[in-house]
Amino acid sequence: MSSQSSKTARYVDLQVNGYAGVDFNADSLSTEQVRQACDAMRNDHVDSCLATVITDSLDAMITRISRLADAAESDSEIAGVISGIHVEGPFLSPVNGYVGAHPPTAIREANRSDAERLVEAGRGRVRLLTLAPEQDRSGAVTRWLSDQGIIVAAGHTNASLSELDTAIDNGLKMFTHLGNACPPDIPRHDNIIQRVLSRAERLSISFIADGFHIPMMALRNYLNCVPDGNVVIVSDAISAAGLGPGTYHLAGQDVHVDEDGAAWAACRTHFAGCATPVQAMVGKLQSELGMDARRIDQWTRINPAGLLAAC
Repeated sequence: MSSQSSKTARYVDLQVNGYAGVDFNADSLSTEQVRQACDAMRNDHVDSCLATVITDSLDAMITRISRLADAAESDSEIAGVISGIHVEGPFLSPVNGYVGAHPPTAIREANRSDAERLVEAGRGRVRLLTLAPEQDRSGAVTRWLSDQGIIVAAGHTNASLSELDTAIDNGLKMFTHLGNACPPDIPRHDNIIQRVLSRAERLSISFIADGFHIPMMALRNYLNCVPDGNVVIVSDAISAAGLGPGTYHLAGQDVHVDEDGAAWAACRTHFAGCATPVQAMVGKLQSELGMDARRIDQWTRINPAGLLAAC
């Protein structure tokens, strides 16, 4: 294969909030809209994805998870693309910066009862849940989720090294979009990025490779710190993915995509998801970082597929 962007290249994306004008977190989401998004992803060489439900009230999250499960159960074409559901929240850090685009008022400490309700809503389709280890200090919820065959990822967190290790010991397998969901000013050396990189042998680590969430020169440095077998490229795509500049929606928020393609929250202080498809990220990895097709295939297909197969 001479180019990862060729028609033979296919991708597995573990974080898709929406696509091609469709918001997976919309209360009005229909099965037809989900099919539309799946068709667009397939045309953009995404063979498989996890539809992502982000933090909101627990009842709203449960309804959205159930609606996605309904769509997959009722349509084999949808089920062929949406391999499962990624629940991102609500057990995240409420601290400004770490909370990212998630509503702080809906954040809560991890507890078994709420976790069970979220998982049950998916009827076997919840495959990944992102939480902040400091919201599950004993690791009990992480252990329960892992025992259910669900990939548990840390994210939107300022977990200490001890809290990360406790989570890993209780089944934490992954970290969600390292280099993002943290304040712009953090301690020079002891910060969440450095802590996670120090555990790169024990965790799969996902990155948003659009060049906005992480400058490409910094992404190169991060990639050099993580074994190839533990790198996962995710899109964190929202409804704007592939559509160009404009104002779009993510779980009731307005997201503005600028002329460069960066997706900004209304306050313009942080990004809110991503408008760049995986195949465009692949182009940047090749042209700006000189990554070869073998490594890119591992990061965009083999590694994420392996995580799903193992759970």
